[in-house]
Amino acid sequence: MAVKVSVIVSIHNPGDTADPCIRSVLEQTLPADAYEVIFVDDGSTDGIAERLDTVAAVRRNVRVLHLPHTGSPMQGRNIGLAAARGAYVYLLDQGDRLERAALEKMYERALETDADVLIGRLVRDFGPPMAAFEASVARADILRDRLLSLLTPHKLYRRTFLEVHGLGFAVPGGRIAEQTFAVRAYLAAKVVAVMADHICCHLGEREEQDEDLRTVTAELLTLLTVIDENTEEGRQRDRMYAYWLRSMLRPFLSARFAASSVDRGRMFTVTRGLVMERFPERIDRHLPVHLRAVAALVRAGRLDQVITYANVTRRAGLRADLLDVRWEGPVLVLGLAVEVLAGDGEFARYRADGERLLWLPPRSLDPKLLPEGLNDVTSAVARARIEVYVRHAETGIVYFLPVDYHVERVPDEDAVRLRILGEARLDVAVAALGAPLDSGQWEVHVRMYGGAHQARTRVRRPDGPLNCMGVLAQRPRRRLVVPCWSDAGELGLAIEPRSFSESIALVSPGASIRRQENHVYVVVPVPYVPPSGGPPLELVLRNTTGRQREITAPALVEPGVPGRIAGQLVAKVPVKRLLPGRDRLGPGAWRSSLRTENGEVGLRFGLEMRGARVDVRPWSEPDQPRRRTPMGRDTLLRRLSRHVPGARQLLRLARTTKHRYLRD
Repeated sequence: MAVKVSVIVSIHNPGDTADPCIRSVLEQTLPADAYEVIFVDDGSTDGIAERLDTVAAVRRNVRVLHLPHTGSPMQGRNIGLAAARGAYVYLLDQGDRLERAALEKMYERALETDADVLIGRLVRDFGPPMAAFEASVARADILRDRLLSLLTPHKLYRRTFLEVHGLGFAVPGGRIAEQTFAVRAYLAAKVVAVMADHICCHLGEREEQDEDLRTVTAELLTLLTVIDENTEEGRQRDRMYAYWLRSMLRPFLSARFAASSVDRGRMFTVTRGLVMERFPERIDRHLPVHLRAVAALVRAGRLDQVITYANVTRRAGLRADLLDVRWEGPVLVLGLAVEVLAGDGEFARYRADGERLLWLPPRSLDPKLLPEGLNDVTSAVARARIEVYVRHAETGIVYFLPVDYHVERVPDEDAVRLRILGEARLDVAVAALGAPLDSGQWEVHVRMYGGAHQARTRVRRPDGPLNCMGVLAQRPRRRLVVPCWSDAGELGLAIEPRSFSESIALVSPGASIRRQENHVYVVVPVPYVPPSGGPPLELVLRNTTGRQREITAPALVEPGVPGRIAGQLVAKVPVKRLLPGRDRLGPGAWRSSLRTENGEVGLRFGLEMRGARVDVRPWSEPDQPRRRTPMGRDTLLRRLSRHVPGARQLLRLARTTKHRYLRD
């Protein structure tokens, strides 16, 4: 059988971290004689070369190429491409992992679309989401479909296409040289396809490499030359130039640049030379306004102003508030208010000039250095948009949600603020590009474009009571879906919690108390109450200081109104301020948990009693070990010393005397 796909894996001293990668390429659903794996070892010394030779000895579709150490995967990839026999080749790093059906799915889609380059869905648990995978595209455009956000080598290439165009990696080459390979392939290919409906590769986190600044500059000049040779003057070329201009200017606004003077002057000088040589001012119109300001300061040669700007924008970002959470049948509707934060952490403000909106630069910047018209953000605001997406907390996979929104102007003294109001809809049965979302914890994120900034953030918990009602989704099977909040107050979604008590623990930050004479009623929301009412439950409270004590109280579960109001769990806890005994809540901090006949689950709140007052406190680590006070065990004598004048000094004197004559 002809070889359909050749997988080329770059290897260098991975230790045990390459095991998932090796297993994933050996356990593909394609028949063994339909694909081959070429491991290219860059002079490893940790024994991996011998292990791979052992694998190759028993698997006919595995080859190992041994190279002297070069310090870069580029030469190894070129040699692997030359040795490949498959109709298509796929490039992989040692920290990556393929899904079992990845090669089969990508090969079938490449034949179906007649693609020279096919990009299978990539997943990572770090960095921003990959917006290019919102949907599958049979004929992708380099700008419209955001292919410039996918410049790593993880793609399926037609081998004859690479040979005809002489595509290879620059040696030794760095990150920009790797991007140049991808750009040349995009611009030379007749068809570039994106397959978003099947996860193909899980990306490992790459090691940061210290690259010489002048080497990076030389590689970037080569990349720009490739763009010039393959595009005509005009909007497409300018927008591609703007992509790399953004990547050059963003570091000037980073906290690292603002805080450290190491190589700052050299970085500024080299960047300014490149900007002046290859990036005309017309490119700036494709940048957000804060980077247009940086470009102007760089062209003016004002490093001092760039440093000042970096310091005043350190707190810039995005704020996304949750206005509403409701269920419309099986669909969770999230009402959102999204607004940009300026460098001082306050909402960004603009000056209205009729229908025009003007950005207000920081007062510390010299306005004479900013070109006329730079601060006009009217067109950017007209194109402003938000994206709402969910990210699986364990796998990192991202899916974008449908969202309706509009931009409104909010008067603020003599200026205006811009706020985007929107509603995102989440149907767990179809949110994964028409397929159901996997079980587990999902984070909800928002990304905003337009105006003066581009940023992303998590959705914040609203003030006031939480809507913790869950819904029993019916497709593809009955699964409980629960909106919940992290310990930092960020919105998430739990699909199919493992147990009834765990579903309560997920929403337990919404707990409250009601004081009544000598008792406290602890009320915890219950997202879903089964028809049986659930198993018997006990609320368990344990003190965190002093002698270990445990209080248990039977918990009654009350059902809510299906589709409208969550149920609640109520436990009656006796309270006594002085000498509470063993079965009453007394002064101090208490962590909480739920006990069933099958075990105990920690809750994410605690109780704190001070005097006659009992309050609910967040408890991010319900099962953390009990800590001793700095003065030792919290005895009755020490508790009295905190209230009797002069007793604290006497206690310290007694403690000093106790340890003065220690024996060996």
